[in-house]
Amino acid sequence: MFDQHANKHISGQKKNPFTSGLNLPKPTFSKEEYGRPAAGSLSDIRGRKASCHILKEILELCDVINQNGTPCKDAPEILAISFGDLFNLYVHINDKLVGLLLRARKQKVLDFEGECLFQRRDDHVPIYLIKPINEIRTTIRQKLDDMNKEIPKTP
Repeated sequence: MFDQHANKHISGQKKNPFTSGLNLPKPTFSKEEYGRPAAGSLSDIRGRKASCHILKEILELCDVINQNGTPCKDAPEILAISFGDLFNLYVHINDKLVGLLLRARKQKVLDFEGECLFQRRDDHVPIYLIKPINEIRTTIRQKLDDMNKEIPKTP
């Protein structure tokens, strides 16, 4: 039993990039796996659940923009709303608007100028919903279904 525990510890140390003294080669990691929790671990499950929650919040934000935005003159399929108007509407729903805007831009469902928006200073900045809401709904629902298949059910 002691040997099993010792062998398990040594195999764990082989994977640890900060191990010294055992004269082991440094392990290499790909960019996708470095800093990620082990698949199926509690940290991995929490991260996947958080990603699902954020996708739902992005969908809700896009719905608010779709309901309250105005069509652009150049492209009527693109809806726009000013940051100030969106902030006044959305702050009652969720207090993480700026972070959600950044995540939604990363998902390529909306766009705006600048790196980060600030209340009062950037109230005039337009936020564009660059995809039709039905396309956004199907894309996000597909991602949610894929993530829900990967999350193991806990009792």
